[in-house]
Amino acid sequence: MSDTGSAELIWRKSTRCESQHCVEMAQVRAGVAVRDSVNPEQSVAFSATAWQAFVDTLRAGR
Repeated sequence: MSDTGSAELIWRKSTRCESQHCVEMAQVRAGVAVRDSVNPEQSVAFSATAWQAFVDTLRAGR
């Protein structure tokens, strides 16, 4: 994974998160970065295409 420059990113939690242990996401130039709110020092980046495929799969309930 390349450095996502997480210090400058605007991280968002899901509105469905009901605890401090959530997945957070931020938009990056080439797609989306995702991290664990409990361990925010590390993140993984996905291309816009890969992220959209993931979201589409979730919405379809697969």
